[in-house]
Amino acid sequence: MSFLGFGRTQLPFDMFDLERSASEARRGEKLASLYHRGQSLAWDGREVLADLLTRHGGIRLGGRERQALQRVFAMILWGELAAWKISAQLADRLEPLEAKLAATSQAHDEARHFYVMVDYLRVLGYEPSPIDRPARAVLDLVLETDDVAKKLVGMQLQIETLALTIFQAVRESNVEPVLCDLLRYYEKDEARHVGLGIQYLPSLVKRMTPARALSMLSFQLRIIGLVMWELKALEPELEVLGLDARKILFLGKAKQLGAYEALWAQAGGPPPQRDYVSHAIDGIGEWMFATPENRGSLRRRLVAALRIARTGRAVAPEEIAA
Repeated sequence: MSFLGFGRTQLPFDMFDLERSASEARRGEKLASLYHRGQSLAWDGREVLADLLTRHGGIRLGGRERQALQRVFAMILWGELAAWKISAQLADRLEPLEAKLAATSQAHDEARHFYVMVDYLRVLGYEPSPIDRPARAVLDLVLETDDVAKKLVGMQLQIETLALTIFQAVRESNVEPVLCDLLRYYEKDEARHVGLGIQYLPSLVKRMTPARALSMLSFQLRIIGLVMWELKALEPELEVLGLDARKILFLGKAKQLGAYEALWAQAGGPPPQRDYVSHAIDGIGEWMFATPENRGSLRRRLVAALRIARTGRAVAPEEIAA
C-alpha cells in the first residue's frame, strides 16, 4: 500500500530492468508488432455489419436454422466478453512492455467482437440469456485463475483456437452469408491473438517447476473435457446448420497441437506428454462422436475408442469427414 509516494506502488517502474536473452528480445519485437498491426488493421464494426446487411439483403433463415445459429453463437458472444475481460487482465498483469501492448490490442479487438456480435444476434432475434454449463465453466476457469501462464494457455491456445475452428466451419458452410462474411474479420483478429501466447509463453514455460508443469497439464485437460462436453451438447444445433461436431473437434485439436508445437519450438523442446494427450483426446472423441458405422453399436464404439487411445492411430481425413 502506498501513502504519499512511500511504500508499495502499482506502477511497474522496474519493467525496463528485466534481463532478456536474444531469443526473448526477438519474441518481444514480434509481440510489439502484434499491437501495431492490430492498430493498422482495426475495422469499424458498426460500418462493416451495416454494409454486410445491406449487401446481402438482411438475414434470411428458416426458424430451425435461426434458433440453431442463436444457440451456437450465444456461446461465441459470451466467449467474446470473457476474452475481453481476460485480455484486460493480462494487459494489467504482464510486465514486459511488448506483451502488455499485445494484450491491450487484443482487449480492443475483443471489445469490438463483443458489441458487433451483440448487434448481429439482435438482428437474428436473440435475447441474451445464460449459456450451457460446460461453456460457462470453461470461461470461468480461465477468468478466475491467478496463474498468468494458465490464463494465456486457456485463452490464447485453447479457447481462441476452438473459436477459429468454429468460425472456419461456419464460414465454409455458407449457412448465413452476413455472418460468414463477418467472421472473416473475426478470424484475422483471432489469429493475431494466438500469437501472444506463442511468443510470450516460452519465457514462462522455461521457468516452470515439474509440479507447476503438471498443474498446467491438469488445467488444460479440464478445459478440453469441458469443451468436448459443450460440443456434444451443441451437436443437434450443429447438425441443423450442416456442421459436423466430430470434424470440429478433430480439426480444433489439430489447430491446438499446431499452436503448442509452435510454442514449444520457441521454448526449445518437444511438448511434454504430447502423444499421450493426443491419443486420449482421439479415443474420447471417437466414443463421444462416433462414425456412422459405429454409432449404432455401443460395443463397436468402445472397441474403436480404446484402440485409438491405446495405439495412437491417427484419425484419418475420411473419418473426420464421415
